[in-house]
Amino acid sequence: MVHQMIQINKSPAPRASSSNSSMARCLNGLALALIVGSLVACGSAPMAPVGRTLPPPARTATVPSTPAVDTGPIIQQPKSRWVAVDWSGLPGFEDDNLFEAWNAWLKSCERPAAALAALCGDVRRLSIGSGDEQRAWMQSKLQPYRVESLQGDSNGLLTSYFEPMLEASRTPSAAFSVPIYQVPPNLASRKPWYSRQEIDTLPEAQAALKGRVIAYLADPVDALVLQIQGSGRMRITQADGSLRWARLAYAGTNDQPYRSVGRWLLDQGLIKDASWPGIKAWLIQNPQRQQELLWSNPRVVFFKEEILSDLDASFGPKGAQGVALTPGRSIAVDPGSIPYGTPVWLASTGAQSNLQRLVLAQDTGSAITGAVRADYFAGWGSEAGELAGRMKQNLQMWTFWPK
Repeated sequence: MVHQMIQINKSPAPRASSSNSSMARCLNGLALALIVGSLVACGSAPMAPVGRTLPPPARTATVPSTPAVDTGPIIQQPKSRWVAVDWSGLPGFEDDNLFEAWNAWLKSCERPAAALAALCGDVRRLSIGSGDEQRAWMQSKLQPYRVESLQGDSNGLLTSYFEPMLEASRTPSAAFSVPIYQVPPNLASRKPWYSRQEIDTLPEAQAALKGRVIAYLADPVDALVLQIQGSGRMRITQADGSLRWARLAYAGTNDQPYRSVGRWLLDQGLIKDASWPGIKAWLIQNPQRQQELLWSNPRVVFFKEEILSDLDASFGPKGAQGVALTPGRSIAVDPGSIPYGTPVWLASTGAQSNLQRLVLAQDTGSAITGAVRADYFAGWGSEAGELAGRMKQNLQMWTFWPK
């Protein structure tokens, strides 16, 4: 799924999933996104998904100061190299609740990479196995590899993303006036398409979007957060007054460059904290500059509406692999470093979270580039947004590959 990242220390680049994933996470910049504005209010609805964030780790994580013992061959990837290591070098492997990751692995088996497809029969069989059985099977069938840059650096960066939950209306009103658009029919006729400012001000851009509104949000900053994340859940008020839940899934962009609003504020010396809480605090003090802030990012994301069934509500949106994401067990990676569907051991420590766990590489994004780089899917709702909005910490990764 394409989601943009709000962090501000990377230059934007086109997301791989923008062009070839059904749920491409849109765009660029580093997405320390966080839920902004009003979240789902109380009230009855046909279905009410509960906010979901990652479960707490079983123990405090520590990234080893020395790498695991190298045991054999190196696998060369376009953007990384994998160095075979001994299982004893994986921090916390004996302590992870592997069954929590098995749902994510089962999802990957819906569209497995060719080299991993033969494992899926055992993965399905072990979905009712014990943690010890799952661990023993992994050690018998798989070889762990330390992920390094082509220059041999095994240290990298972990950030996080999430799925916002927003109130929306099918019809515009004083309370709900910010449109969320489908892909315009003439999108391919103009590259790049109209910028965010041009969409707001040019009659020809407005004419091209006539009849393409999916729903209306209350806050333009909420709309920006939705576009940065690349998908969201909306509790929508229908024209007849009824309520229902739906998913806004990534459908395309205007092909304009992504510009971080946090970077824009930092460059002008307006803030020192470029997290979403810092940006929101600045907007509260400077409401007259909100439009200027929004227009600093010319990229706009277009969406498609999807029914959110009870089963769909238990998982996140589809990632670049084409399978639904699992909170706390799915990551976005650079596919030039780690192929989609690869099981990965993740070790990261930071102020926001300490993690040592099995995850699956199931998504990507334009800001997720490089060998040791991952974006952690935190889930949906306010707690997930709070975590995603602040996570930026060290990372080491190990892949598991058939022997």
